[in-house]
Amino acid sequence: MANAGNNYILMHKNIPVVQIGLDAATGAVLSVGTVYQKAHVPVGISLHHGSIDRGALNAWWRGRAIPASRAGIQGVLQAMQIADTPLLLEKCLGLSLSDQYWICPAGAEMMWEQVNFFEHPFSEDVGNLLFGKPTKSAQVSLMSPDNTSDGWLRKKWIVTGGKRCLLKGGSGASWQEPYNEVFASRVMERLHIPHVSYGLVMVDGYPYSICEDFITPDTELIPAWYVMQTVKKPNHRSLYEHYLHCCERLGVPGIREAVWQMLVLDYLIVNEDRHQNNFGVVRRADTLEYLGAAPIYDSGTSLWFDKPAAMIRAGAKVSCKPFKSTHERQLQLVQDFSWLDVSALLDIEEEFRKIVEGSVFVDQVRCDAICKGLRERVRMLEDAARALKTQVFVDDVQLDLGKDIAYGGQVKKEAPDWD
Repeated sequence: MANAGNNYILMHKNIPVVQIGLDAATGAVLSVGTVYQKAHVPVGISLHHGSIDRGALNAWWRGRAIPASRAGIQGVLQAMQIADTPLLLEKCLGLSLSDQYWICPAGAEMMWEQVNFFEHPFSEDVGNLLFGKPTKSAQVSLMSPDNTSDGWLRKKWIVTGGKRCLLKGGSGASWQEPYNEVFASRVMERLHIPHVSYGLVMVDGYPYSICEDFITPDTELIPAWYVMQTVKKPNHRSLYEHYLHCCERLGVPGIREAVWQMLVLDYLIVNEDRHQNNFGVVRRADTLEYLGAAPIYDSGTSLWFDKPAAMIRAGAKVSCKPFKSTHERQLQLVQDFSWLDVSALLDIEEEFRKIVEGSVFVDQVRCDAICKGLRERVRMLEDAARALKTQVFVDDVQLDLGKDIAYGGQVKKEAPDWD
């Protein structure tokens, strides 16, 4: 590969996938060479006559990096004298705790079992810097899964009790997102919805949510965005039906029921940011067998998290993702409510009171407003579910969400080329 920059083999565990060259100045994929295993090319990246679309591969690669919008990232980059976040990827061989892809230097005899973060210690230097803490040594180690974590909130991976766990903070004056994550998991526990369980820990006086990694050394997460790139979307097909079509074409079991549960949850907790990178499917890395929808995670941007207490009410207009622009329209996509036991939500607001009890961030006025909104939201869900049971399902593509979507942990202002 001429002018290839730094040469690597993109690996899927121990399976060579494709030769790539990375630009030493930007971290971008500069060149793409021989494709070794077409079946193991990352989901959603197209091949033309056996060759990989370099632009698509580069977008996927850059999408693994910490987004430029991450709280505190610019100061961290300056401290490490690194120009941009994609350059951090090369420092950790592109390794992640969300999937099994990585880069092996060309000519190196290196195995996945020797380097992966699921089975080996990793540096907390980057995570500590992101949390505003100094490193323990003068030389910062960049061998960390924090280099490949997405999202804009402050977060870092830690190992506790032998388990890989993610700490994630909040935003604004109320710093509410960690409380919301815990509350959402309690709601899903009551409704028997597969989910990631969240706890609450305090770090330097601030609340952080903590959850165990639901991906294992044998599995990987495929975000919805990439699933939706596997098939060209016809103009007449809605985003919702397109996602289901792509999943069913890949052989993902139980996807419709899982999406319905997600939409009901998001309606109930008024989630504003279920973008296409924070839900998806899980597959086995070795066999490529799809196991089903990922358990629901990342529900912190809910419960009027960024609204003043005076504006918190059940019917307040909020933004919505991923398929329609309002929760009411998204709820209309749910074709089966037989699994929903609204009685399980009795006094659910008391769960929220217990979670925020003693918090200096969510004061009594805010807590009361949220609890009142939740009570009304449960009633609204019950009424809507009862009414929708008797309606004929119609998914109007004209009511689809607009073209601003979250992509690679960042907001992408230009739409994917659906046409």
